[in-house]
Amino acid sequence: MYPAPIREYFCPATLEEAIQRYSEADGEAVFIAGGMSLMQALKSRLITPDCVIDLNHIDKLKGISIIDNIISIGAMTRYKDIAGSRDSLITYEAICDASAHVGDRQVRNRGTIGGSLCWNYISACSPVAALAIDAELNVLRTGNGDIETVNINNFLKGPMETALEEGDLLLSITLPVNQTASGSAYKKWGVVKDALPVIGVGVYIELASDKACRKARFVVGGLPNGPGRSYQAENLLVESDISNKDTLIQAANAAADEIETADDPWITADYRSHLIKNLGTEMLETSFNLAKARLS
Repeated sequence: MYPAPIREYFCPATLEEAIQRYSEADGEAVFIAGGMSLMQALKSRLITPDCVIDLNHIDKLKGISIIDNIISIGAMTRYKDIAGSRDSLITYEAICDASAHVGDRQVRNRGTIGGSLCWNYISACSPVAALAIDAELNVLRTGNGDIETVNINNFLKGPMETALEEGDLLLSITLPVNQTASGSAYKKWGVVKDALPVIGVGVYIELASDKACRKARFVVGGLPNGPGRSYQAENLLVESDISNKDTLIQAANAAADEIETADDPWITADYRSHLIKNLGTEMLETSFNLAKARLS
């Protein structure tokens, strides 16, 4: 199937021009980032815009920077660049892990983290990792010109639904420079290599000086209603001695018991729960080891 006719295409060089083009567009307009999801929607006529505004030439939306102890990841930063930035994103390894295993090489070279978060596909890797590391998102509300900071918990709604309103633009993802003994990790399991995850697990661990867990986030993707946190697993981990692997296994098992999974033509709900246990234990152990190595 071919896309419906698109009457206007613009490739602005500045954010201001992009906003102006959107406001002046004749009919429905959409912003395009990497296009890895949007192009499929255009081809299948899931959406039929009259105008496409390409954000790929806006340098202000690209790259990773650290200013005043705040890490900023531009919404147009490509997966390959995030995957190669573990030194800049220390303690936030989960977002690097997710970016390194999104789709295939072509997707990683072209796709952007902002595009993935705004599309919020139920099986996407980036929303799970962003939720695990408690990211903040800076959104330009084109209706009034304000820039609003939205926590990832409030940004992600139902499948393919976010806190963005019509015409809004995601500018960047921000994280505090973390001075604590922390670590995070993400891993997915797919039916074949480079496939969308059947289950993906993102974990963040923060340790106290005695190696007790001070903070934990346990997030699962590949669920019918999008990524979800296991509060039972998190509560079990906090203030526990997680150097004991049995504690990590118990937490992953608690997550598998808490989180509802579903059958599909390829994988049963029971096997998905099994994956949550196995991947969860592995990611908890990886995150703990990263955090332990950073204890002063």
